[in-house]
Amino acid sequence: MTVKPAILVTRKLPDAVEERLRRDYDPRLNPDDGLYSSDELIELCKGAAGIVPCHTEQLSAEVIERLPGSIKIIANFSVGVDHCDLNAARKKGITVTNTPEVLNEATAEIALLLILAASRRAGEGERLVRSREWRDWSPDFMVGVQSTGKNLGIIGMGRVGQVLARKARDGLGMNIHYHNRTRLPPEQEAGAIFYDSVEELLPNADVLSLHCPATPETTGLLNGERISLLPDGAVVVNTARGALIDDAALVAALSSGKLWAAGLDVYNNEPVDIHPGYRDLDNVFLLPHIGSATRETRVAMGFRALDNLDAYFAGREPGDRVA
Repeated sequence: MTVKPAILVTRKLPDAVEERLRRDYDPRLNPDDGLYSSDELIELCKGAAGIVPCHTEQLSAEVIERLPGSIKIIANFSVGVDHCDLNAARKKGITVTNTPEVLNEATAEIALLLILAASRRAGEGERLVRSREWRDWSPDFMVGVQSTGKNLGIIGMGRVGQVLARKARDGLGMNIHYHNRTRLPPEQEAGAIFYDSVEELLPNADVLSLHCPATPETTGLLNGERISLLPDGAVVVNTARGALIDDAALVAALSSGKLWAAGLDVYNNEPVDIHPGYRDLDNVFLLPHIGSATRETRVAMGFRALDNLDAYFAGREPGDRVA
């Protein structure tokens, strides 16, 4: 009888994904969906051959070094891998994979939601109705700014950025401007205007949407100096990683009126220690990191992670290997 590899699964995954895990592996599931401490994770890994973690698990160099030698693969249930020290994994001979592509549409939907909600003061309006304080209507009541026909600036024109560009262009008639490490071929640009630097892009962005990974180079990318380059009354949206934004600088720009609004789905120190200024401002539309949170996408992410496990244990190169 073939012994199935033991796999530690750090969070509750969709039922269909866990069913497949039970069929093909010996899964160590998280019954309560609580966040494991580093010590708990290391202890639970003993004798296991792989881990399926989420972005909530901080797999630092120290944690990876302490993992038992039985761990051969970390199949992330996420596209971002900034929570995982790739260099430490390489040194220890651990393969690392992610789940790209399957969350493009869902995350782009949330970015579009943030653009519209921040621009049209949706958070304020919803709170007004819920609190029973809505009493009247007038021509200047809850006036926002229109997105149709505006310039959308995208930093990071990867998979999600390109899907957002398509939705904003085709659905709202927005003009797409972007900065990327490399310029896209014309068929992928679809008329979008490329800028060699962030600084060149920003003055042309009535709405700015961030879609680049969190790296040492992009940490604090949107700081006070760069915010000052945006047009007065611009809207800032972030569905990538909180580390891209200098929180104090963004709060200051929102408070002063330099920016009209912001729509945020990701934060530094989320979930409990986000910058308190965001909660105090009416012109920030806040979501709790739900960019990929559709039933369809979460199942697809789980199956993609399992596809990578299947390839590895069959002796093939995982399709989404990042280390």
